[in-house]
Amino acid sequence: MTADPAPGYRAPPLPDVAAFSYDRGDRSPGAVRRIWAMVLRNWFLIRTSWPRMLELCYWPTVQLLIWGFLSQFLRTNSSYVAQAVGVLVGAVLLWEVLVRTQIGMSVTFLEELWSRNLGNLFVSPLRPWEWVASLVVLAWLRVLIGLSLPIFLAMPLFGFSIFDLGFPLIGFFANLMLMGITIGLITSGLILRNGLGAEGLAWMAVFVLAPVSAVYYPVSSLPLVVQYISLALPSTHVFEGMRSVLFGQGMRWDHLGWAVLLNLLYGALAVLYFLSAFRDARQRGALLQAGE
Repeated sequence: MTADPAPGYRAPPLPDVAAFSYDRGDRSPGAVRRIWAMVLRNWFLIRTSWPRMLELCYWPTVQLLIWGFLSQFLRTNSSYVAQAVGVLVGAVLLWEVLVRTQIGMSVTFLEELWSRNLGNLFVSPLRPWEWVASLVVLAWLRVLIGLSLPIFLAMPLFGFSIFDLGFPLIGFFANLMLMGITIGLITSGLILRNGLGAEGLAWMAVFVLAPVSAVYYPVSSLPLVVQYISLALPSTHVFEGMRSVLFGQGMRWDHLGWAVLLNLLYGALAVLYFLSAFRDARQRGALLQAGE
């Protein structure tokens, strides 16, 4: 039994439902603000944590030092390898573009799962494509921060500048980032479908491709069957193109073209797979259940 309201009491007006609605067809400027909000949210986490900042530079720098000093050792022992010192150091730096992009996307995605925040994100106006766009921007920032130190260390320590690649460097960089985004989307989709038990894929996926990506050696050195697998990867064409430039043979535009085409194909398939995995996870309620 409820008590009668006091005399003169007036119930507060109901909120205007229209004030809480949003147009899902809106692309700008609301979409830009939401993407930027997600970028800032994660950027503040990185900026205020020195271990996170250190992590961005740690592995690229270690890789540079290991391979750079190895290159210097080989320079004194082989006249042929002396010509390839820049190729080895350049391969390390470009390989880290791919690795940092994929790891950057996967770590940001996993942090949302670990904090059980996906359910909170997607009761907001944030759409899946906007979230993915924020992951891409954050991966790009991680690459820039993580590679800035080893790129500049390579100049005084090993006499190599990645900028010696010239204009083709833009194409190499963009294609490796696109491949990293593709792998990041696929691994994220697999984790959405299989839960955090599959999070190890986020750390393993890109390294599985290293032996067949012809990072430190030409495709022709691989067994014939493996060569076909290798040439189906965009990264292989990037590293073949890089070696051609550094050995003074000019830019191989055919390799760059194949890298772009393969990235577009695999990227489209990765987007479709991720969106399918996301819809499936939302229907199963997995977005609310995922976490540590």
